[in-house]
Amino acid sequence: MPEPLKNLLHEGLVGNMADRIAGNAPSFDKERFVRLATDGLAGLEMMERSALIRDALFTTLPEDFPEAAAILKASLPTSGRAGLSGWMLLPVNQFIAARGPDHFDLGIDLLKGLTPHFTAEFGIRPFIHRDQQRALAIISGWIDDANHHVRRLASEGTRPRLPWAMRLPQLVRDPSPILPILTALMDDPEDYVRRSVANSLNDIAKDHPDLVAAFIAGHIEGATAERRWLLKHASRTLLKKGHARALANFGFGAAASLECNLLLANPAVLFGEGLDFEIRLRNAGDIAQSLMIDYAIHHVKADGSLSPKVFKWKTVTLEAGEDHIVQRRHAMRPITTRRYYPGEHRIVILINGTETASGNFVLSMPSEVIVGRSP
Repeated sequence: MPEPLKNLLHEGLVGNMADRIAGNAPSFDKERFVRLATDGLAGLEMMERSALIRDALFTTLPEDFPEAAAILKASLPTSGRAGLSGWMLLPVNQFIAARGPDHFDLGIDLLKGLTPHFTAEFGIRPFIHRDQQRALAIISGWIDDANHHVRRLASEGTRPRLPWAMRLPQLVRDPSPILPILTALMDDPEDYVRRSVANSLNDIAKDHPDLVAAFIAGHIEGATAERRWLLKHASRTLLKKGHARALANFGFGAAASLECNLLLANPAVLFGEGLDFEIRLRNAGDIAQSLMIDYAIHHVKADGSLSPKVFKWKTVTLEAGEDHIVQRRHAMRPITTRRYYPGEHRIVILINGTETASGNFVLSMPSEVIVGRSP
């Protein structure tokens, strides 16, 4: 099993933080900081550990934010000298998020300086929430920054629904203020930045599907391979939901005169193994068709109801009269994001967003043990 993320914030990291801050602030009480930041640390989860370390910074750094900001800025890495970096900067994000908005320009500038050494996407959001217009005016100036981490912060920090971070309700309601930023970064030379743009557009699509589908339509003609990938990744939620315009953006119209038969090789599945299935397709029409083939597993929940999860599969083009067979094994094994229950599950084949075939299978579990946890 992979190491839990919470273990990235540990006592050794706290000790290193103390040394690196004390190297730039001789009066910093590093022993007190370590004592406060490690008191009960082992029993906490990831963000709770970060908050504990943040609280220790509240106590041991100067109450005057400009003084504290100067110490933190001086404690960042420089050429040939180690400094605060990596996961040490998660609680620093939280410190700046709490104290910085009252010193708006200084706080945002500190986050800009921090982001090349970790990320400042968590710390910048309270600034946007406090004064969106002022914050976006500053952030918009970063789209041509020489550092790609800063350019990424312009898109990642403004995501309306950034995971692990506070939601930005104004941008959830109306994302139009960040569309110029995303447009400017859409062809960024760094894949790291372009992925962030795609994720932000996908966030927006959850609340404004038609807006994003129209945005994609307006930027797909003549797109490079890199931009086309970005636009498709940005459309992933819409494509899974079968949004008609999103599908049309990528050449997937409503399937016509298409025959689809689903065959289950093992309609009784033992947990830990897999469901083997195939679909047999025939284009009974008189023109070629581009098909986006996905499938959904409707998992049994604790109350006996079914909850669907869509899985991407493949795309094919069938000429008129052409037959095609596609095979797949879907593993039914322990994962950390789902709790499995025995019983009758359902599989649905989705072609260009439309349910085309379905079947049922029974999942059984050794000794009826429930595996995993709720997503």
